[in-house]
Amino acid sequence: MQPSVIQRAVVRRTIRASTTRHWLQTRQPIITQSQLRYLSTESASEHNSNGFNSEKRNPETESSNNQYRKSRNDYSSHDEPFNAKTKMLDAALTAFASIVVLGTGFALGGYLYHRFYKWMVIHKMEIAFKPGDPVLDLAATTKQMPKRYAVDDDDDDDEHWIHRAEQEKIDKIVHGEDRGHYHLLIGEKGVGKSSMLLEAMQKIDGEGVSMFEAHADPEIFRVRLGKALNFEFNEDYIGSYFSERGPRDSTALLDIERAMNKLEKVALKRRSTGRGPLIVIINAIHLLRDDENGKDLLELLQQRAEQWAASNLVTMVFNSDDYWVYERLKLLATRMEVTTIPDLPRSLAVSALQRYRQKYYAETPSSEILNEVYNRVGGRLTFLNRVAKSSDMLETCNNIIDTERRWFLNQCWILGMEMDDDVMDQQKYASAAMVLAQALVAAEKDTPTYIDDGSHNIPEIPLHKARQIMTRADFIQQYDHVNLFTITSKAMVRADSVPMQQAFRSICAEEGFQKHLEATLQRIDDIESLGRTREIVAKDLVLGGKYKITMSDGEKRGTKVTEVVLETPEEEDDGGDS
Repeated sequence: MQPSVIQRAVVRRTIRASTTRHWLQTRQPIITQSQLRYLSTESASEHNSNGFNSEKRNPETESSNNQYRKSRNDYSSHDEPFNAKTKMLDAALTAFASIVVLGTGFALGGYLYHRFYKWMVIHKMEIAFKPGDPVLDLAATTKQMPKRYAVDDDDDDDEHWIHRAEQEKIDKIVHGEDRGHYHLLIGEKGVGKSSMLLEAMQKIDGEGVSMFEAHADPEIFRVRLGKALNFEFNEDYIGSYFSERGPRDSTALLDIERAMNKLEKVALKRRSTGRGPLIVIINAIHLLRDDENGKDLLELLQQRAEQWAASNLVTMVFNSDDYWVYERLKLLATRMEVTTIPDLPRSLAVSALQRYRQKYYAETPSSEILNEVYNRVGGRLTFLNRVAKSSDMLETCNNIIDTERRWFLNQCWILGMEMDDDVMDQQKYASAAMVLAQALVAAEKDTPTYIDDGSHNIPEIPLHKARQIMTRADFIQQYDHVNLFTITSKAMVRADSVPMQQAFRSICAEEGFQKHLEATLQRIDDIESLGRTREIVAKDLVLGGKYKITMSDGEKRGTKVTEVVLETPEEEDDGGDS
């Protein structure tokens, strides 16, 4: 049976399709879009020309198709390497262009960011020295309210503050009029050093001034310095985005040095505009530890202070209660000025007490009571403020004296002959303080109680003499730190305050105190003697044996040697000759 025309056409198309798939899988020629369109047209025309009813192909069309297929194979075989190279070149150029664009963008963005970061740091630090300092708000010196909310009353301000002789000098320093130096304010706790600095800042609303409190920990000191200068060290830093080491990996001293560098740029920019130097006040600088870290930090600050004072860029002011800061700064000081802030004299103290009393109780006490208050507590502002606020001023004076007395006894009381040897080191510290207190009380006999203007004249002993009296050179700094004794800028040792001197007097006047002190000192000597003594135990002294100790010449000329020889008696025979 002969197959029909339709069956032959279906078989022929199936064979052509399978042959085409095999050729594509083996050769995989590169076909362009024009060739693909031509093939599609060819297939359509072939389908239309042959149709399902035609039984024979057109020979001319078949020959043309074979010729095209041959030429297409030749074209693909010749152009395949050329097309691969072109595509590789296009990909390489595209990648290179992408790298150039991205690299340029990142580099330009990083450069612009760092320029913006440096400008922002300087700008923020300039804001820190504009009028209005946060310290003034925190101090709340007027009516216990921030300055911006306080009532502007000149009369109230005159009544509140005491015009001291040192205030004029402090004003010149803070206002930038005293140039070419940096300053150390030294005085006992509560004499009014910080109050005078705040008063001077208020007069100019803190313009060009920055003030902060020191701390023993360098990390906390770094944070407080950054807050005062409006310098955040590393919070604005984006260097980690580029895998760079950030500022947080550095130490506190390096961060402080970075802040000082930025401050110097701000000061240079300020000087170029014709304005005065910046003022940086470090309050309570004595809180730094007297160790290697504290010494390094203090040396860093002093080096900057010396450099800036010479160039009139920044005037640094150190406020200290302790003498050891002066000793450290004096080693490298060439432009340092020391200002001692003493207690108020009698006239100012009585006037201040009267003003305080009028402020809190609206009354004017008699001059006898005011003078008696001064005789008991002296001219220390912190004591006068407490007395003025109390209902019974004389009773408050007695309480202050008793508080100072108990503080001294709690720190330095002696235990007598019955003390244990484990507390000998503490008792050395306590007994040395008692000996020095006794020496200051004894010095009252040769020192007038008051000077010409009626102010207190607290007995003083030179520092080297005080160390000689205590037979120790290291304790006096600790006494100064805990406010038992004080060392003035002239290296004179005295009681920390008038109430403390009265506490010394009352303790030394107690019955049996001298005997108790001598017993304590004797016990300390005995314990030290026991520590230096070596005990030798004699053994084998039986049957009348003994040691013979002799001194003989040594091997070297002029030396002596102690010889110990054990001598034993000769044994006697029990039996005799028969």
